[in-house]
Formats: sequence, structure tokens, C-alpha cells
Amino acid sequence: MPELEPLYTADEMRAAEARYPGFPDTAPELMERAGAQVARAALELFSGAKRWTVVCGGGTNGGDGRITAHHLQEAGREVRIVDAGAGETDLGDPEVIVDALFGTGFSGEPRAGAAALIDRINDSSAHVVAVDLPSGVDASTGEIAGAAVRADATVTFHGRKLGLVVAPGRFHAGVILVADIGLTHGDTEHRLVGAELLRTVPRRREGDNKYTAGHVVVVGGSRGLTGAPCLTSLSAMRADAGYVTVAAPESTLPVLEQRLLEAVKRPLPDDDGVVAQGAADAVLELAKKAGSIAIGPGLGRGAGPKELVRRVLAEAELPVVVDADALFELEPGNWPATRVLTPHEGELGRLLGRESKEIAAHRVASVREAAQKFGCVVLLKGPDTLVAAPGRGLLVTSLGLPSLATAGTGDVLTGIVAAFLAKGMEAQAAAAAAAAAQQLASVEATQRAGLIASDLLDALPRVLA
Repeated sequence: MPELEPLYTADEMRAAEARYPGFPDTAPELMERAGAQVARAALELFSGAKRWTVVCGGGTNGGDGRITAHHLQEAGREVRIVDAGAGETDLGDPEVIVDALFGTGFSGEPRAGAAALIDRINDSSAHVVAVDLPSGVDASTGEIAGAAVRADATVTFHGRKLGLVVAPGRFHAGVILVADIGLTHGDTEHRLVGAELLRTVPRRREGDNKYTAGHVVVVGGSRGLTGAPCLTSLSAMRADAGYVTVAAPESTLPVLEQRLLEAVKRPLPDDDGVVAQGAADAVLELAKKAGSIAIGPGLGRGAGPKELVRRVLAEAELPVVVDADALFELEPGNWPATRVLTPHEGELGRLLGRESKEIAAHRVASVREAAQKFGCVVLLKGPDTLVAAPGRGLLVTSLGLPSLATAGTGDVLTGIVAAFLAKGMEAQAAAAAAAAAQQLASVEATQRAGLIASDLLDALPRVLA
């Protein structure tokens, strides 16, 4: 795997500071650089602004703010400093507010006075620049327990914090600018995925045939839900799989025959448009010649689908991507090969016995818990896609556009993951690379407004090229 951008937790930032020569006696050097960098970036962003207010808390973040204020004054700006520790709340009439209330060490809920000041900042019509991260956001998780500043831009020091790229914290950060203050990089548990990961995806090579290029079996497609396996199949092919087989209830095959030219179709025992009990035998037979299985898109629910999922996961000795209806009532098992679960927040909530809003509020903890519980890779979908594996740090992918929030994009993602697994990629890397490919396809697609899932299909080969 290529070197990916580090994402820092609060503890990892403290370790980076501790490695600085002479620290803590040399801490004022770091604060001077930090304050100067914030002022420089803020003046570039809002060069025409004359009136500035800098809100300073206690500790080093407030110190960074005061140094920022000094540099703004030297640049000829009118600057008001609000000392939150002294109970000051009058922001004046600024064009820009610099938020230096809390730093990376903050967690939990702000006290009443600080919360009221944060509300004043958010209610102001001024632009807001956050120092290191918006006050009220947990640097290590992105969690927000109470009031939190909504910034237009965040100038963060040394490296991005995990809480700046994971929701809900990411929604408060605005544009993120990373400022070098002279610290050395060390190991971080979590990494941010960029387009460079796509260079590790195996491509068809001279000597490959359609099977060795990646053979994916897609299982799903109950009556009325045939669009989902079509999207999954097409995305697997556009993600460079050489061969795709679709296994679906026999009565739905005429629809699939119309929609899918290149994929091979195989009938499964049918119970009024849904897979019947005993369908697993046919799928497991198909799996003997495949590189991966994608199970769940349009599968439906009931006794037949439940038995099918249980047996495929328990018996198939090849990687399986588990999505959509295959996640319903899923239970951990002693599975013989790689499994990748791809839930959204509602599905992950059901897997963990929680409400989706609780998952949304605690995305990092939730996806890591699920990976540990099921003993496999878990990809939590969302504007920031989190890929967890037992005993490892997160891979975070955040390259796409809001246009991805439309029906069917999850089916597209499932097909890409399955294609990359069929090519032999390691599971966590395959899932993260697939998320990156799908997200970049949303940028590459001709349609921005009104994008539908199938628009991603034509863009995928350009992204992978």
C-alpha cells in the first residue's frame, strides 16, 4: 500500500509536540509559528476584511490566537481580542472571527459560558477561521457533544486531525489548510486515502484471460429489485473485472437478460420472485470458479434469503462482499475467508442494536466496534467513508461530491469492491480503493446536479485509467 496521508488524534499530536527539541521549554516557538501561519492564511482568504475579532480561550490554543491577533494588527487590521476566560462575550462588529477557544485537547460538551460564546460566533454574519479545529469538535473522533463552531476555514497544525474529516466534525471545518510549524511526522493509527491508492489496483495484464482478470458472482435481484444487481454487475465490469455471473431468482432472469448484455445469468430456485430455500447449493457451485461474491443487492428478505446468506458466508472459501438485504439480521460467524460488510448508518445501527442517529454521532467508535464484533472488514458509507479492520486503524476516504447521496450508489460501490477483491487485493485496501474510485467517479461524471447511480459507470474507467 502506498504511503497515505496521516490523520492525527489528540494523543498523537501531543506525541509530535513532545518530540520537538527542547519541548516544553521551546513551546513558545511553536506557538509563534502557529499564530503567524493562521494570520497569513486568514489574510489570504479574506484579504479585504478590515475588522477582525479573535476569540481566545485558555491554554495554547488561546495563545495561538493572541499571536494571530498580533500579526493581524501588524498587517494593519482592526483587531478585537475576546478573552473567554475572563467572561468576555462582546464580539463587536467583525468581518472575520478567529476561533481560538478550544484546541486538540478538548473533548465532551462545552460549559455554559463557552457554549453561549460559540452560539454568538455561529449567529454572527462574519466569516469564521478556526485555529487547529473548530471549537466543540473532538479532534480524535469528529464527535460533537454540544455547541460547536461552524467555520468557513480551519488552519490546522502539522497534519489533519481525524475529527476534521469524519462527520459530524467535518461539517463544521470548512476548507482545511494544513500549516507546517516544524514538527516531525511519526506513526499515526489512521490514514486518509487519496487517489494514489488506485494505482495499486491490479489491471488486466498480457497473459490474463477473462477469469484471471477477476470473476465476480453477483447474488440478488428479487422481483421489483432487479436494478440493484444490474448496477452491481455493471460496476464490477467497469472496475475491470473480466467476467461477471449474476445469480437471481429464475422468474427475474428475463429482466436481467434485457439489462445486462455481457454478464452471464444463472437461475436460482424461486419462491414467488424471491430466492427459495436451497438456493445456496447453486451459488456455492458457481463460487468454485469465481474470485469473489457480492451478495445482497436486491436480494429481498425472508427464509430463503436468510438461509442463502448464512450458508454462503459459512461455506464459501473466497472473498464475499455483504451489502443491502444480506446485512439484515446478520450474525457473526466463524467464516472461512475474507468478508467485507458495507452498511450505511441505518444498517450498521441494526447490526449493533442502536439507532442510526447514534451511529451518525459516533461513526469512528461504531465502525470499529462492528469490525471487532464480526471479525472482518467493515466499510461504513457516508460523506466520509470509514473502512475498519480488526486490530487496525481506519482508512478514511473523502473524495466525492454530495451528488452521491442518491439511490443505487451503494450497489455501484459493492460491485467495485467485489471486482478489486476478485483481482486479489487485500480486503481493507480493496474496500478503501473502491470507495475512492466511486467518489472520484462522482467528480468525473458529466452530471453533477441530478446525478443518478448509473452515471458513475461510464466515469469509472476514466478514474481507474
